[in-house]
Amino acid sequence: MKKRLLPLAVAGAALLVTGGAFAEANDTLAKIAANGTISLGVRDSSALSYTLGNGKYVGFHTEMAERIVDDLSKKVGKPLTIKYTLVTSQNRVPLVENGTVDLECGSTTNNRARAKDVAFAYNTYMEVVRMAVKANSGIKDLKDLNGKTVATTTGTTSVQILRRNERAHDINFKEVTGKDHADSFLLLESGRADAFVMDASILAANIAKSKNPKDFAIVGPELSVEPIACMVRKDDPKFLEVVDESITRQVKDGSLAKLYDKWMVQPVPPNNVSLNLPMSDATKEAWAHLNNKPAEDFIKN
Repeated sequence: MKKRLLPLAVAGAALLVTGGAFAEANDTLAKIAANGTISLGVRDSSALSYTLGNGKYVGFHTEMAERIVDDLSKKVGKPLTIKYTLVTSQNRVPLVENGTVDLECGSTTNNRARAKDVAFAYNTYMEVVRMAVKANSGIKDLKDLNGKTVATTTGTTSVQILRRNERAHDINFKEVTGKDHADSFLLLESGRADAFVMDASILAANIAKSKNPKDFAIVGPELSVEPIACMVRKDDPKFLEVVDESITRQVKDGSLAKLYDKWMVQPVPPNNVSLNLPMSDATKEAWAHLNNKPAEDFIKN
């Protein structure tokens, strides 16, 4: 007996479904419309996306993504339930690539290597890589890391940035890696590392959540400026377009700027401490001229 083909209209296009399997495997809009659910990739210890516990995820990129989902709900003509899916630096790209995650809005650097496997929406945050240290450590600059132990997080671009600066400045230090950002910060907090090199927003978030935020400081030069963007599956231009449409709306109506102030400047939970990260000129420029240029385009020679 042949299975009956049922037409499904999504965003003005008729698609065929057979027993829930879509004829167009890469049509994310069709999938979420049929299921009424979207899988949102979130982080647990980034300033842009973090957890308050008990399955509650918050942050600038998390709430921005929730607003994207609101717009997607209007596009498909029905409410969408968000399934929050915790991702790590190591598995975030594979989970988007294999369809487990429909939209990832954490703290992922948009670069050419990752763009081979996934597609990036417009850049919505320009990240600066710096280092966090104990406030009384005496470490102020890269040269002060000579002979020290430095922590980074496995699977992040900061690992390569750290090694590049080690060679460029002729310094030697021991490198240790945490499995995620919280683990890397714990290496610093417990004294097993003298510095933690990572995105400034991630450093600020972990400091804000620590028992004694005043015990830590973010120091040193800007080691790099990198674009952070949401990820979607590759080869699904229709879904990428509607995500970008939502980001454009949020920028133009001023709601994204208010959201930035709420999460990056004002006191935030759980400790009611401000991250104190005013919008950078680089982020303002990215919003003024929305684009999905990769990190390599921002490297200064």
